[in-house]
Amino acid sequence: MKKITFFLCLLSVSTLASAASSPKQQLEKANTVLTSIMQTPEKAIPGDLLNKAVCVGIVPAEIKFAFIVGGNYGRGVLVCRRHGNGPWGAPSMFTLGGGSFGFQIGGKGTDVVFVVMNPDGVRKLLQSKVTLGAGVSVAGGPVGRSASGETDAQMHAEILSYSRSRGLFAGAALNGAVMKQDNADNKELYGHRVSPQDILIKGTVATPAAAEQLDRTLTKYSPHGGAPFGNL
Repeated sequence: MKKITFFLCLLSVSTLASAASSPKQQLEKANTVLTSIMQTPEKAIPGDLLNKAVCVGIVPAEIKFAFIVGGNYGRGVLVCRRHGNGPWGAPSMFTLGGGSFGFQIGGKGTDVVFVVMNPDGVRKLLQSKVTLGAGVSVAGGPVGRSASGETDAQMHAEILSYSRSRGLFAGAALNGAVMKQDNADNKELYGHRVSPQDILIKGTVATPAAAEQLDRTLTKYSPHGGAPFGNL
């Protein structure tokens, strides 16, 4: 019975989230989130870490809900450097969800940001569905001007993740969260079916006007860096 309740709640919340904003609006929200976070260097993603990243994912105001059943659902934007080490490219849309059972009442909106640290991490994320912490390694990322204080777990993780709730931005492990490629939102954004591989790995898809500001923001805080994708 609990499983049925959970999936009904998740379906209801995901339907509401999908109706709430278009992919273009999600891109605007993602840019707002990133800009707000990076404006305070002492509490932001370290610049030297961001320069190593091949991709950045942003989930604006992830929906969290809890009433008998707890869970979360969010729609996100993933942007990679073209070919892994070039300029920031076109975005691909995805969903991020997960849940846990428990007697809880309440809810809050949380922004989620993660950086993909190497090409292998990108390859794993582009599966139709991947569980963070199982299918791909993830750890809460460091905050501040420099990443010199990284722990061993952070140094070896394929993804470093963060969350912001009520103004507090901090590293937050996303273990157990399920990431899925959102082909429907990609089709709506580009006007035709296009694969995440074409958008993010091959770099054959032009950046839509709606994503140009987000690319400019990423370029402002990390104009160069990454690592070549090679034969992904």
